[in-house]
Amino acid sequence: MTDFKHAGFIGMGVMGEPICRNLAQKSGLPVLGYDSNPAPLQRLAAHGVAAAASLADVAARSDVLFLSLPSGEVVAEVARAPLGLLASTRPGQVIVDTSTSPVDVTRALAAEFAAKGAIFIDAPVARTRAAAEAGTLSVMVGASEEVYARVRPLIATFASEITHCGPVGCGQVVKILNNMVLFETVAALSEARAIARRSGVDPQVLLETFTRGSADSFALRNHGLKAILPGEFPEKAFPVEYARKDLRYALALAAQTGVNAPGARTVDQWFAAAIEQGHGSRYFPVISRLVDADSP
Repeated sequence: MTDFKHAGFIGMGVMGEPICRNLAQKSGLPVLGYDSNPAPLQRLAAHGVAAAASLADVAARSDVLFLSLPSGEVVAEVARAPLGLLASTRPGQVIVDTSTSPVDVTRALAAEFAAKGAIFIDAPVARTRAAAEAGTLSVMVGASEEVYARVRPLIATFASEITHCGPVGCGQVVKILNNMVLFETVAALSEARAIARRSGVDPQVLLETFTRGSADSFALRNHGLKAILPGEFPEKAFPVEYARKDLRYALALAAQTGVNAPGARTVDQWFAAAIEQGHGSRYFPVISRLVDADSP
């Protein structure tokens, strides 16, 4: 059960639309949604989501407000705009950011909302759009114990794994580093595939054998076998441009904490090359074809 009466949702993109749908269907709360694109809100109307007229409207009518936005920069803009969330918030309101945002931006926004008596927490999501549709995302939460207990039942409407990582910002730390490790693993798989192919070993034999050894991983089974091996890098999956955004958050965090991260910097170079070659909108394991440029 939850003590909230009205939920709001801003951002109906690839992940936001299914997350909002699950929230509306399972939370028992009326949900008010806002997005600059009317199409997803038209689809969500059938599931009980009402459309708000503006950011100020959804903020004024929600006591808990979820954000699912493309970047921390957009989150900050939505919060700090003249008619944005900070201008419309009120004491006791809880804002839950499911976007992946820089840690310093998250903590700064939390302080700005706190100055108005409101609560801003981070709850970035991991896994795929299919998991968002199924309500089986993994969510990493940065919040106080008290606020975490209040929002957890709502997060459970779209997540099967929920981890309280610590106070505000800690969810972003864990999510950003999760993605950094994923990207570095995909780069390693790409290098291994290229070396194997050029050494006379069928990449399929290589990667399938990896699943039976110590190189087995989620990245291998999902990105290696399902994307790198068949060469399938569709658009509207997790694209290089989004992956690079998350990786650059990790590199910024590394710099802020005084950690040298050469593995992450190498992947950033591959991402930059992929974007330069026109692959920015394609599924990020496409870097495997840059690593092995003459692969058929």
